[in-house]
Amino acid sequence: MSPSLSLTTHGLVVVDKPAGFTSHDIVAKLRKLYGQRRVGHAGTLDPDATGVLLVGLGRATRLLRFLQDSTKVYRGTVSFGVATTTLDASGDVLEQRPMPLTREDVEAAAKQFVGAIEQLPPMVSAVKIGGRRLHELARRGEEVERAPRRVRIDRLDVEAFDPGPYPQATVLVECSSGTYIRSLAADLGEALGGSAHLAGLRRLQVGSFTLDEAHPLEAVE
Repeated sequence: MSPSLSLTTHGLVVVDKPAGFTSHDIVAKLRKLYGQRRVGHAGTLDPDATGVLLVGLGRATRLLRFLQDSTKVYRGTVSFGVATTTLDASGDVLEQRPMPLTREDVEAAAKQFVGAIEQLPPMVSAVKIGGRRLHELARRGEEVERAPRRVRIDRLDVEAFDPGPYPQATVLVECSSGTYIRSLAADLGEALGGSAHLAGLRRLQVGSFTLDEAHPLEAVE
């Protein structure tokens, strides 16, 4: 265990979530480790995503609803020309068509997403409709009508670009709570006349908490 962490029943743990774990998996591990029944997190990360996950223990869980609404910062890889069922690399391929784009094309399209936008939540998500989570319906092969949600994109920068028939762009996103980066990637592909999915995602910051303060999972186990 990291020397900066002490076993306590109340507090906030900043975890650098590894790929392959759900946010609930991390909560379950910390619940067992700290012997605390009241454990929760602020902001779900997809299983394949990594990065900052805030976990509250005991009385600190009262803070989570405020932290949940904090601005978040992500670095993601958008893969153009391939659409998937989940809008990320874990899904089945729905469409595959080359998109010979330039970096300038992507940068120009990205500008239209900065500000307040309407975003459709993906079927594979924790959003509830009619008391049931969308990902539960998706696993049963059901697709339901979803209402778009208003979110805010404060920053969408193209940090790197790898050209080719299926180009990839590394993007830095600063956004409001409730923003789905998978949906943003797919919408960016559509805006460029084709399709896209999110090939990788790392959360760099939640509110004032950054990766510099995050502990690897093995450090808190």
